Amino acid sequence: MLIPLLIAAVVGYLLGSLPFGYLVARAKGVNIFEVGSSNPGATNVRRVLGHGAGNLVLSLDVFKGALAAVWALLAHTSVSADVQFDGPAWLNFHVAGTAWLGVGVAGMLGAMSGHAFSCFTKFRGGKGVATGAGGFLVLFPLGTLVAAVVWILTAVLTRYASLASMLAGVALTLAAWLLQAPPLLLGVSLIATVFVIVRHRANIARLLAGTESKIGQTPATAP
Repeated sequence: MLIPLLIAAVVGYLLGSLPFGYLVARAKGVNIFEVGSSNPGATNVRRVLGHGAGNLVLSLDVFKGALAAVWALLAHTSVSADVQFDGPAWLNFHVAGTAWLGVGVAGMLGAMSGHAFSCFTKFRGGKGVATGAGGFLVLFPLGTLVAAVVWILTAVLTRYASLASMLAGVALTLAAWLLQAPPLLLGVSLIATVFVIVRHRANIARLLAGTESKIGQTPATAP
């Protein structure tokens, strides 16, 4: 089982490393690492280049996360070994064994790592939120929906994308626990949430200092 996991993680890393934020900005003559918050994620691209470019980067980052998870699931030979998820009756769905789920998780975690530490941009990258969301959309769609609702509500009420992202991660983990998701999904939800929070440590400092940029506001200086 180790070889499929390693392959899924490596391919996931390469997919996640595709620097869509950098490429979209570069196509418009902008080095995204030198403007705004210096982050190649969709939020900074949107601030610097507008909603069209930001939404394009968001879609591409979500897509690469989903692709990293789904290709591994489809490629794994045990995909036909269908077993029922032992959860609440109203939430029953089918997972093709822990091994099957594991390769999808490996692909998604690889993609999040690649997005944050891209080998194509000298290991610089984004926070991994959109890429992780794409992976969880494949692996845990209901939990992803809960996290998306929390993100939207937090963003609307506070206008802080960073706070919305961190609370969405917490909501994802709580959803995995409350909905009795398989232990592997609960564990990876917690790992992804910690990863996202650590990647937002500079944002946390600015939130506490009251200097964090709000949605629609251009940051005065890079962190």
